[in-house]
Amino acid sequence: MTSDDKTHAKRVLLLGGTGSIGRATAQALHAAGHEVTALVRPGSATGGLAGCAVTRGDVTDAATQAAALAGGVDAVVSCLASRSGAPKDAWAVDYQAHSDLLQAAKAAGVGQFVLLSAICVQKPLLAFQQAKLAFEEELTASGLTWSIVRPTAFFKSLSGQVERVKAGKPFLVFGDGRLTACKPISDADLGRYIALCLTEPDLQNRILPIGGPGPALTPLDQGRMLFDLAGQEPKFKHVPLKLLDTIVAGLGLAGRIVPKAAEKAELARIGRYYASESMLLLDPATGRYEADATPEFGTDTLRAHYAAMLRGDVADDRGAHAVF
Repeated sequence: MTSDDKTHAKRVLLLGGTGSIGRATAQALHAAGHEVTALVRPGSATGGLAGCAVTRGDVTDAATQAAALAGGVDAVVSCLASRSGAPKDAWAVDYQAHSDLLQAAKAAGVGQFVLLSAICVQKPLLAFQQAKLAFEEELTASGLTWSIVRPTAFFKSLSGQVERVKAGKPFLVFGDGRLTACKPISDADLGRYIALCLTEPDLQNRILPIGGPGPALTPLDQGRMLFDLAGQEPKFKHVPLKLLDTIVAGLGLAGRIVPKAAEKAELARIGRYYASESMLLLDPATGRYEADATPEFGTDTLRAHYAAMLRGDVADDRGAHAVF
C-alpha cells in the first residue's frame, strides 16, 4: 500500500458480502487499501472474503448492526438485498434492515454510506422496487455522504440459457426478442465502481445509474452471441407476453386463497417486468429508455463471460437471479 492509499483508506463495514457482487466488492475494497469488516449470517461461506475481517450475526437485526459498528467505522457499504423480491422479504430487507442500519450508522458517527440499489426502481411497479426507493429517500435525507449505485443487468442474470444452447435447444425470447435492452456489467467491474464511491467526490451525494461497456444488447442479440460462440446456427423460440399475463392472473386469483400462490404470483410479476422493461436509463420526460444516455464503466464484456461459461471456466452463479 502506498502512502497515498493510506491517506484514502477507510474502515468499512460491508453487508451482503457473501453474494457474488458482495464478494467482488469486498475484493475491490481490499485491493484499494480499505480495512473491511464483513457482517455475514451465521453459517455463510466466507471463502470470497480473503483479506477481510468477518463478524457473524443476523444482518437484519438492529442490535447486531449496532454492535458491528461499535468498533469504529468510517463508511458502510451495503450490497444486501432481499432474496426473493416478495413483498414481506423486500420490506424486511430492502427497507427495514437498511433503515435500521442507517440509524445505527448515524448513532455511531459513521460519515458515509454506499448503497447498491437497482436501475429498475426508475419505474417502481413491484414491492421490492418500492421498498428500495423508500430507503433511498431516507438515505438521501440522512445528512451522511451517500452514493446510490443503480446497476443495469448483471452477467449472471443473463446466463440462464447457456446450458440450453450447449444442449442444442432454442434460445427463448419474449415477443420478437427486441422488447428490452440492457448494458450488462460484471461483478468485478461493479465491485470496483462501488469501491470508487468511497473516495471519488464526483460519485458522492449522487444517484448513479451504471452499466458495463456498450452497446446495449437485446435478448435477440444475446442469443445470437451465444450461438455464434457455440458454433451453432441460431434457433429461437418466441414466447408471447400474454402467456406471462395469464400466469400472473391465474396465480393472483389462487393467491387469494393460498398464501404460497400469492408469493408465486409476485415472482411471476417480477418475471413479467423483466421481460418487458429495459434496464437502461429512463427519460422521465418521454418515458423512453435511452441506451446512449446510460453511463458505462469497466472493460468486461458479456461475450467474454459467455465464452468462459461455454468453456466451463465459469460456473452458473445466478442464485436468486435464476427466477428471472
